[in-house]
Amino acid sequence: MFEYWFVFVALLIGLAFYTIRVLREYERGVIFFLGRFQSVTGPGLIIVIPGIQQMVKVDLRTLVYDVPTQDVISRDNVSVKVSAVIYFRVIDAEKAIINVEDYFEATSQLAQTTLRSILGQHELDEMLAQRDKLNEGIQVLLDEQTESWGIKVINVEIKHIDIDETMIRAIAKQAEAERERRAKIIHAGGELEASEKLLEAATTLAHQPQAMQLRYMQTLTEVARDRSSIIVFPLPIDLIDSLRAALPNPKPDDAEPSTGE
Repeated sequence: MFEYWFVFVALLIGLAFYTIRVLREYERGVIFFLGRFQSVTGPGLIIVIPGIQQMVKVDLRTLVYDVPTQDVISRDNVSVKVSAVIYFRVIDAEKAIINVEDYFEATSQLAQTTLRSILGQHELDEMLAQRDKLNEGIQVLLDEQTESWGIKVINVEIKHIDIDETMIRAIAKQAEAERERRAKIIHAGGELEASEKLLEAATTLAHQPQAMQLRYMQTLTEVARDRSSIIVFPLPIDLIDSLRAALPNPKPDDAEPSTGE
């Protein structure tokens, strides 16, 4: 009799082990009844009838996938190696189990192909300078394609863009040439502005002779401060004409009267 009770208790324990399930807060259970979808349940204590019902657990936490290094050829025919990381999570457990065999593997493979496709449409300069824009474009495209799987792609980050040494030297030369070009443009702009100011000053002095004389006197004052050298300054013609006009004109001598014999 004791043996029968022992077998009965063992069966009850085994039945309870396969019947009672506990799901954590971040887990959901997809219940199938005789192979057909029944419901999504959890979290908490779940009772599953063995042989009739089956439960597949789904983790709703954010998953991190490190995309392996991909060989990408840019639009300007430059070969680069790109690696990225993707953050996604399951938002619909039913679709994640029914619509795709392995949602993690499917998302990872799609991420690799999408990364190569998007980056191949841009030039190398855009990859290096517009990384945030590329991240957003890849994230939007992945999110649209995985929506039917119940997956939400939260974020995509390009980690590394590796190029060979030849391209690094070429980029350095290009940057140096760009800096020289900008320096020449700034210098030319300064020369143009200075010439315009000089032309404006010359026009003002040409229309106002008094201003020219004042400038001449100012220059003489500045030169007079330096006693270490001798400077010969020409006298302005306008000043000479003014002095001539101020002096009285000499009168011719009266002719002596002739004496007749």
